[in-house]
Parts: sequence; C-alpha cells; structure tokens
Amino acid sequence: MNTARPPKNKKPEPTSFKERIEALRNLPAFFKLVWQTSPWMTVVNSVLRILKSAMPLGLLYIGKLIIDQVISIAHKHGADTHHLWKLVAAEFALAIFSDALSRAITLMDSLLGDLFNNHTSVKLMAHAATLDLDQFEDAIFYDKLERARQQTVGRTILLSQVMSQVQDLITMGFLAVGLMAFNPWLIVLLLIAIIPAFLGESHFNDQSYALTRGQTPERRELDYIRYLGASDETAKEVKIFDLSGFIIERFKLLSDKFYFDNKRLSIKRSLWGTFFAMLGSIGYYAAYVIIIIKTIDGTVTIGNLVFLAGSFRQLRSLLEGILTRFTAVSQGAIYLSDFFEFFEIQPKIKLPDNPIPFPKIIKQGFTFENVGFRYVNSERWANRHLTFTLHPGEKLALVGENGAGKTTLVKLLARLYDPSEGRILLDGIDLKEYDLADLRLNVGIIFQDYLRYQMSFAQNIAVGNINEKENRPLIESSARQSLADVLAAKLPAAYDQQLGKRFADGVELSGGEWQKVALARAYMRDAQLLILDEPTSALDARAEYNVFERFAELTKGKSAVLISHRFSTVRMADRILVLDKGELIEIGSHEELLIKGGRYAELFDLQAMGYR
Repeated sequence: MNTARPPKNKKPEPTSFKERIEALRNLPAFFKLVWQTSPWMTVVNSVLRILKSAMPLGLLYIGKLIIDQVISIAHKHGADTHHLWKLVAAEFALAIFSDALSRAITLMDSLLGDLFNNHTSVKLMAHAATLDLDQFEDAIFYDKLERARQQTVGRTILLSQVMSQVQDLITMGFLAVGLMAFNPWLIVLLLIAIIPAFLGESHFNDQSYALTRGQTPERRELDYIRYLGASDETAKEVKIFDLSGFIIERFKLLSDKFYFDNKRLSIKRSLWGTFFAMLGSIGYYAAYVIIIIKTIDGTVTIGNLVFLAGSFRQLRSLLEGILTRFTAVSQGAIYLSDFFEFFEIQPKIKLPDNPIPFPKIIKQGFTFENVGFRYVNSERWANRHLTFTLHPGEKLALVGENGAGKTTLVKLLARLYDPSEGRILLDGIDLKEYDLADLRLNVGIIFQDYLRYQMSFAQNIAVGNINEKENRPLIESSARQSLADVLAAKLPAAYDQQLGKRFADGVELSGGEWQKVALARAYMRDAQLLILDEPTSALDARAEYNVFERFAELTKGKSAVLISHRFSTVRMADRILVLDKGELIEIGSHEELLIKGGRYAELFDLQAMGYR
C-alpha cells in the first residue's frame, strides 16, 4: 500500500438530465426482477397503494362537508345533528382505514424488499459463478462486481420509491381536479414554486452519484485496510511487525478524504436546499392568500377554504416529493445500470453446442501444442511455447522458480483458463470440445492458497465434491487417504467439529493440519487427473514424504501433476518438467535431468547444499 497522500480523483462528469431520463429505461427490467421475486406480493402492494392514493382526497372532502355542516347548524339553532355525526364517523373510519393501509404498505415493502435483496443476491452469485477466473483477477471487472453487489441491497429502496411515486401521482390527480375547478392558475403557481427545488435536488444527486462512483476503487482499499486492522487472520503479523500504526494512518488518510469530499457536497446541498424551500413556501402562501380573499368575498364557503387550502398544501408537498424523488429514482435507475451491466459480462470460456463427455479411461493423455497464456491487461506471457504430453497414468512434476508459470499451467490443464494461443488436446480432441462440468469433475486439484472454510471438519473435506456432502463414508475415506483421519480423532466433536475461530466452539488448526484437511478434498472425487499445487508446503519433510508416498499409491493408473519445491518429493515423479519465465526448458526423469546438467541439476545441487 502506498503511504503517500492519495491524489485527488479526476472529477467524474455528472450525469445530464437526458442521461437520467434514459436511465429510466432500466425500470421495466427492474420490475421484471421484482415480479420474479414474488408476483402475489407485487400485486397486493400495488392494490394497497392505489387504495391509499384516494385517502387524502376522501379525508379532505369529508372534512369540508363537516365544516360546512357545523356552520349550517350554528346558524340554525336546534337543527338536526344526525347527518353531522355520520360524517364524523365516516371520517374516523376513513382515518383508521388509511392508517391500516399505510402499515400494510410498509409491511409489504419490507417483506418484498427483503425477498428482492435475496433474489438478486442469488442471481449475482449465480452469474459470477459462470465467469472466468482471469476476469476476477482484473481490477476493472472487480469494480463492476463491487458496484453490482452494492446494488443488491440499495435497490430495495428504489422499489419503495418507484411505488410511492406512482401512488403520489394518482393522489395528485385526484387533488388537482379540485384545484383546477376552482382556479387553474394555482397549479401554475405551484409549479413555479417547486421547479427550482427540483432542479437543485437533481443537480446535487448527480454530484453525489459521480462522487460515489469515482470513489469505488479507494473504497475497496478502505474495506481491505479495515479487514487488515481487525481480523483473526492478520492479527499475528500486524502484532509482530507492529503494523497497526501504518494501517491506522492509511485508513485515516482515506476515510478523512471521503469525509471532506462528502462534507463539501453536503454543505452546498443544505444551503441551496434551504433557499429553494423558501421559494416553495412563498408560492404556497401566495396561493393561500388568494383562497382567503375569495372566501372573504363570499365566492367560496369556509369548508371550501379548508378543502382548497388543504388540497394546495398536500399538492405542494406531493409535487415537491415527486420531483425530489424523481431525481432519486432516476439516479437509482442509473445505479441500476451498474447492476445490469455486470450481467452483460459474459465468460470467455464458451461451452460447446454439443459437448463431448469426458473419457471414462484416458487413452492418449493431455497434449499441449504450442500453448501460451497472457493475463488480461498484461504484456508479459505467463506461459509460452508449451509443447509436451501428460501420458495416461503418468506422474508429472513441475519445477521452476517462483513466477515461472507452474500454477498457470495447471489452471490451463483444468480449463480454468483457455490458452491465448495454441491448444490443449485430450485424447486428440481439443479440450474446448468437452463438457466443462464433466471435465472439472474428473480433475481433482488442490492449490497452495486453498481456502480454510469456517465450517465443520466434514464440510471442509466435502467441498472437494459438494454433491457428496452427506456421504460420510466417502468423507471419512478421503480423510484416511490424506492422513487427516488421525486429526479428526483428536477433535472434541470429531468430523462435526467447527473449524476456525469465527464462530462459537470453533477450533483452529495448525498450517500442516489444515493442509491435510485440504488434501482430503482431492480424494472426494474419483478423478482421472489429480493436481497438487504445493499443498504440503506447511508439512515437515517426513510428513510431506508420507503424504506423497500415499498419494503415489492411491493414484496408480491415474495421471497426476505435482508442484513442489522439495526435490525429495519431485524425484518421485515419472517425469519432471522444468519451467523458466513461463517456457519449457527441460523435461525428463530425475536421473536424466541430472545427467543432462541443466537448470534442474543446478537447482537440485543448490537445494542439496543447504542440507550439507
């Protein structure tokens, strides 16, 4: 991490009014997702809001009738009050019904919002699972993923906003009829008073969106720093290297920058908002004066005065809310672009139209023909000019310095990547022609950076073939093969023991113990090709030798690829492939490569010197 003050971001261009209008095109797709979430809840919510939209007019009109009736009775002493109490009872019932509708709408919004959040989160994870590994290693892609992930939560607010917008528009339609019948100029006065506030709110929403979008990369860094400063996985190194001061300084630097950027915008928004609110109040009271003058002249009754004043007040409030909410809705629709844009990203690894099933028995093996691979946005080749064959039942070891391309090669073999050039054949047929799920099922691979799942001991093994998570005999058999069964016997809850310290009653394992658990995952599937990418680096030399000796015994008749820096293990392979800067420079058995006296012999002698 850079400790220097972060440079000011280039100010993102705020969105134009035209862009906000165009963003509303996202709403049909958005409501399609809402409908898919729960059709019946969507219908019920809509009906409740339509009923609610008629309540203000009904309450105002009954209120007008009550006032006119009271004045009439006051002028006629001894008049019958029966009709008056009917009106009061009707207003009371309407008020109770209106309150019940409000609570029902709030409940439906909450439930539908939670379901929508869950539904879109599942869709996000499902789509992410279809994308390629190298896409996740691209910073631009990761920013898109982060913004899309944020929208799965934030868009539940948009749902309520849009529904409220439609509800208020219907209510305005009812109230506007009464005002226009009295004096159409009141509507014009209302618009003049509200439009400046709308334009101001719209402007600052644009600025807020541009600021938030521009901060995405640095906010990801802020989240990462927060994780570094307070995590069980990082606590050891933070303490031993006394990193807390460095981490806190960097966190304060970024968080203060975000605070001052947001503060500057918030102050401007507050000051201009006060000014525009004052204009709105002037418009309202100008209309109020007009209605009072008409009442004094006898043009309208006192009941009409209350009805018109109340209608104008509510119209002003509704229109202000609609215009203000429009900017929020349109801005939310622009954020939706981030969400839908993520789903437009397609994997580069394409599935064949008529996939070939993985062979039940590999006959010719895997053949690399001039294979090269280059990561996205990188000019350097991770692998280049790879030409060799992994024969059926052969144990092949990969040797090379860090960064030589060993892990990239095995990812190509498992088709986590597709070659940038050349091709990989399986039994003479391009790997791209095989069914991808079937291919992955027949390739067991354990990487050096395997995950330590905060789950039970059994579940940590079962992830190697999650379809067999309930198959306890297979899980226990896999543990025996990786020598993890002895560890399970020592745990208080055996295979049901919670691992990791994140949850209650969890037990933390040592690095070597975790590696035995991870190795068990490779045995969970009856794979024809097993790949071990330095999975035993935390084991001592004897333990690693025992693991690989067991591995060699259990993989008889199967192909295997081993990556290890220990030559005592490497020499157990049938052949050894030596990589340098991503290219194959030597291949042969341990004895052949020593006789050759090339790079392998040099590395072997260097390691042997360390034991003398």
